[in-house]
Amino acid sequence: MVLSVHNFITFKGSPKQALLISTLISKLPHIQSSIFTIIGKMAREHKALNLSQGFPNFETDPHLIELVSEAMKQGANQYAPMEGIYSLREVISAKIEQLYGKCYAPDKEIIMVAGATQGIFTAITAVVHKGDEVIIFKPAYDCYEPAIEINGGIPVFIQMKGKDFKIDWDAFRASITNKTRLVIINTPHNPTGSILSAEDMKELTDSLRDTDILVLSDEVYEHMVFDGRSHESVSKYPELAERSFVMASFGKTFHVTGWKMGYCAAPASLMAEFRKVHEFNVYAVNHPVQKALVSYLQNESNYLGLSAFFQRKRDLFLEAIAPSRFKFTPTRGTYFQLLDYSAITDEGDVDFAARLIKEKGLASIPISVFCVDQLDQKQLRFCFAKKDDTLLQAAEIINNI
Repeated sequence: MVLSVHNFITFKGSPKQALLISTLISKLPHIQSSIFTIIGKMAREHKALNLSQGFPNFETDPHLIELVSEAMKQGANQYAPMEGIYSLREVISAKIEQLYGKCYAPDKEIIMVAGATQGIFTAITAVVHKGDEVIIFKPAYDCYEPAIEINGGIPVFIQMKGKDFKIDWDAFRASITNKTRLVIINTPHNPTGSILSAEDMKELTDSLRDTDILVLSDEVYEHMVFDGRSHESVSKYPELAERSFVMASFGKTFHVTGWKMGYCAAPASLMAEFRKVHEFNVYAVNHPVQKALVSYLQNESNYLGLSAFFQRKRDLFLEAIAPSRFKFTPTRGTYFQLLDYSAITDEGDVDFAARLIKEKGLASIPISVFCVDQLDQKQLRFCFAKKDDTLLQAAEIINNI
């Protein structure tokens, strides 16, 4: 526990230890336990069915596990090269070029990261200086803000509009100042499941033209876009690609969030700064997993089939809860579905989420905690990256609320 000079606790230890603790000044004094930690703890205590946190309760492809095991047996158990093994960066470069038409040089413009959260922290650390402003669209995943603050940056928040969470581009342009260093976008979007359109990317491009503002594009759910829609990566847009870090996650894509494996792609000039931080923060990431991915990525169906896979789960879940009093619009991307409970109760979403855990045995995530001024629109987030029987059990609870 890190304490500020204003904190007081009963401390059992030597006077010297007490003095050391009492003089520590937190670099993140306002940061408390995340909603994921709080809800997860409550779910365990009440043995609730957990559709809160974003990870599957089913296993990954056994073939991928076999490939990792084989890589270990063949000796890939020491440090990988700092940037990642070259053969994997070649495969990733080819994948991005095929999907989005942008060729990133494997030797200078791609680095493997220990999960997207680490990559995001590294990118922010590489380019944000004390006093720099960083624009975040809210609701937003909760790792962005602490990374900005710990580097002396100033988060600037823009609340997305309505219950379908559209970006207000006029508000965005009005928020740009001579201190704006970076804007963070996330598509497909966690926690709302919304996606940015081609028109959104045009608005972003036009807004940043003739500025030196950088972009950090969190695209970890890139292969989970539904109903025939397309993922609009910044890599597809040359004016954006030349100023952007793109963050991707194999943990999300291949149902192995515990492996903490992803990559960052960016122009060589940006990646040179990213590399400086990465080398002394992580240095190298999991070697046998990298070896396995070289082979596994050769089969495009291993990732291009994800949209259909998760759309079927989304539809199963939504069809099962159709008789309920919750309202919803089918999510456009990710494996998260928002449910509107305004026809059920006037309770705040944090209180209602807690009551569902305690009284109904079902865990979800309230959305207000990610919004500007904790804007409460009576919505809860449910993860449908679960076994079918788990989703049907959850639906039975939901239908009885």
